[in-house]
Amino acid sequence: MTTNEKRLFELKQNFLGTVNQVDTRTVSIFVNSNEDLLKAKIGHLISIKLSSTIAKYSIAIIESIRKATKSNSGTNSEESEEGGEPDINSVKAVLVGELTIPEKTKSFTRSLSTIPEIDSRCYVIVDNTLTKFMSLLVDQTDSNVSFEIGKFSLSPTATASIEGNKFFQRHAALVGSTGTGKSWTVASILEKADKLKSSNLIVFDLHGEYQSLSYAKHIRIPGPDELEKNDPHLLFLPYWVMNAEELQTMFIDRSEFTAHNQVMAFQDAVILKKRELLEKLKKTEILDNFTIDSPIPFNLTDVMDLLRDLNEEMIEGSRGLKQGTFFGQFSRLLVRMRSKISDRRYGFLFQAPAESKKYTYMGKIVQKLMDFTDEHSQIKIIDFSEVPEDILPIIVGLVARIIYQIQFWTSADERHPIVFVCDEAHLYISKKEGLNPIEKRAVEIFEKIAKEGRKYGVALFIISQRPSDVSESILSQCNNIISLRLANNTDQLAVKRFMPESLEGLMDSLPILDIGEAIVVGDSILLPSKIRIDKPTQEPLSSTIDIWTEWSKDQSRPDYQKIVENLRKQSRK
Repeated sequence: MTTNEKRLFELKQNFLGTVNQVDTRTVSIFVNSNEDLLKAKIGHLISIKLSSTIAKYSIAIIESIRKATKSNSGTNSEESEEGGEPDINSVKAVLVGELTIPEKTKSFTRSLSTIPEIDSRCYVIVDNTLTKFMSLLVDQTDSNVSFEIGKFSLSPTATASIEGNKFFQRHAALVGSTGTGKSWTVASILEKADKLKSSNLIVFDLHGEYQSLSYAKHIRIPGPDELEKNDPHLLFLPYWVMNAEELQTMFIDRSEFTAHNQVMAFQDAVILKKRELLEKLKKTEILDNFTIDSPIPFNLTDVMDLLRDLNEEMIEGSRGLKQGTFFGQFSRLLVRMRSKISDRRYGFLFQAPAESKKYTYMGKIVQKLMDFTDEHSQIKIIDFSEVPEDILPIIVGLVARIIYQIQFWTSADERHPIVFVCDEAHLYISKKEGLNPIEKRAVEIFEKIAKEGRKYGVALFIISQRPSDVSESILSQCNNIISLRLANNTDQLAVKRFMPESLEGLMDSLPILDIGEAIVVGDSILLPSKIRIDKPTQEPLSSTIDIWTEWSKDQSRPDYQKIVENLRKQSRK
């Protein structure tokens, strides 16, 4: 960098004032004139000349601006009558890093090795200086591991890049009120990831928003009218891939007095039927180590028969026949099981095709979910829109658990990293207070992944319009946050809670961000920044309906009878 480029950060016309107060993360700047004070803008950057070196600067973000109320604001010696503080023009700024400009190389770091001294000179970073500084941030990012996400709001000509490794491996969250650009931000990131040789992302799509993305592999949980279809895009999840806790949550009401006996008898029956299959297949190496949670096929009807026998058992007593130990205790359980098994809404679990009963079917499920080597298989979008709402959390959690366990049991040299894109996360990864057992089970699965997934190449990308409803344990593990506009005060507080205290001022702009504009904070970006997100080439099906415009058009009458039939069969197809 030349001498002229160095002077960009010390231009006379950009001079703001001098430091008159310092603590560990903030500085207060005395501004001599009202004219200089007009140069300061909330959220803009300033450079502070460090006296210890010729070409080293502290970089700070302006947090507040204060104009003197007295006419003699040009002096900082006079004190106000009320507070005893000097009544002066002042600017408060948060230190965010250091800029070093030697002769050959230049660098920016978020560490603070040197704190500005009193009377250090401060300059606003605007115009050419701002463009140069933002370009420096981009240049410093390794292009081999970074991707462009948009343009810096402070410098629209400078491209904003995120380091892909740090963004995904340390978990990330994307939050924003409805209609602020979440889905297109997700689609923009997916587009960039798809250009890599072997990216591997799974999108949990709850409303079919991403079905328009042509570069993705589309997988769909079948609805009631698709159970007989032989469609390679359908994903059946036979009940036997569920672990004991998930199965029991489906059938057993823990509030019943006989629940403990139901659990014991149900588990014994399942283990017996799994053992019978292993013995039939001569899987001796599995027999020695399998548990009730092992994904081994068994016939649920046979389990019900065993439970029915116990429920109706009469045994010989001293005065003749008497009721058995479990007589009548499983009646409600059997009714619930029959109801669930015959309900076509749950057909993807209990009415899966005959092939799903085979021992090898688990491998086909895993390949469909995790393979990234075929064309259009790097981005997998799983459409859960046909899954009944009452079991949605446990089904999403089931898919996540299967993939996580496969990653866990894969040898380190064969393990390929994978990212879960958890759209509408507040619907199945919510706070545990007040949740039913099904919902709690799903949250626990994702909490485990958030805490331990990094070791096995499993990362989370949490997306929600209600961050205040998302599990705090999971959000706290997200080292990167992209926050679009948040109008709700509770949601704003939820995001601020996970931000460094020094950045609270930056987060105060959350309710006034433009559509598609975000504050990006975390390990993956050199500087906490306000960024305008790039629109994707292919947009998801999530655009907000223009109500007034639609009301202005001629419309035909819907087929209400057909819609009622859709309601009855629980499918829009």
